[in-house]
Amino acid sequence: MIDRYSREISYLRLSVTELCNLRCRYCMPEEGICKKAHTDMLTEDEMITAVECGAILGVNKLRITGGEPLVKKNILSIVERSAHVPGIKEVCMTTNGVLLPEYARDLKAAGLSRLNISLDTLNAEKFRYITRVGDLDRVITGIEAAEAAGFTNTKINVVLIGGFNDDEICDMAELTRNLKVNIRFIELMPMGDDTSAFGPSAYIPSQRVLELLPELIPVPSPTGDVAKRYRFPDGKGHIGLITPVSNHFCSTCNRIRLTSDGKLKPCLHSSTEYSIKGLPKEEMLEVMRNAIWSKPEKHDPLSHSCRSGAGRDMNQIGG
Repeated sequence: MIDRYSREISYLRLSVTELCNLRCRYCMPEEGICKKAHTDMLTEDEMITAVECGAILGVNKLRITGGEPLVKKNILSIVERSAHVPGIKEVCMTTNGVLLPEYARDLKAAGLSRLNISLDTLNAEKFRYITRVGDLDRVITGIEAAEAAGFTNTKINVVLIGGFNDDEICDMAELTRNLKVNIRFIELMPMGDDTSAFGPSAYIPSQRVLELLPELIPVPSPTGDVAKRYRFPDGKGHIGLITPVSNHFCSTCNRIRLTSDGKLKPCLHSSTEYSIKGLPKEEMLEVMRNAIWSKPEKHDPLSHSCRSGAGRDMNQIGG
């Protein structure tokens, strides 16, 4: 479907849960979240109906997110049913990787196309700090399990945080020289109302990567990819830069989001939401059509002092 600013909306990001087994400082509170009633959340059937509605309107790519999607007990069924929806060409997942050792092979068998794995540091102590409870070795084992299961073109998502991991940019990027991995540096977004977690210096532009690695050469990005891609002249993998703060990509945004409690968000950084919970398919389709048509032209500028207007933490929206 084409929105009112002539953007073709072909990508649905479906959050299957707000829950997570980590407590990343830029994503959710230390104490976790107040678990909502089961009746307030989308059922599996409602999720699949939403995917079907998206496909009718032209969505061909689905990304399953959370929270952490692998803590969802029926995640394999959701993946398998989504992969069989007519019109859906690709089902991807963003995960923290902790549970991949147990799930990687079954996810591949269920029809999952690709994985994005969040990993902000290669230092075990820093990893525990940023996640509050995480074990770096579990994630590394998860990445290895994904490769063993046959996943290719896996992307490693690194949130750039000044004063925390900007000293690891070169080490992270170096992985792409000899390995067929794709490292994506993502600018930290000012989500939520708490300004105490990260000060102004934490919000560094992805341009810092190019300043540190002047030998990188640009390469074409796939259609619809928000990352500007680069590689080392002798590199086997790619480096992607995602710039929601320093240089937003609203004019080419092709996505819509669905939260696990059934709210369609045409724009990540807007509090405008459309509820589809409990609707029959035809009504759900009409609400989704209206949500796509109402997608704003762009979001407001973002900075430490200009917070996102999303109205939720990232774990409640879908990372």
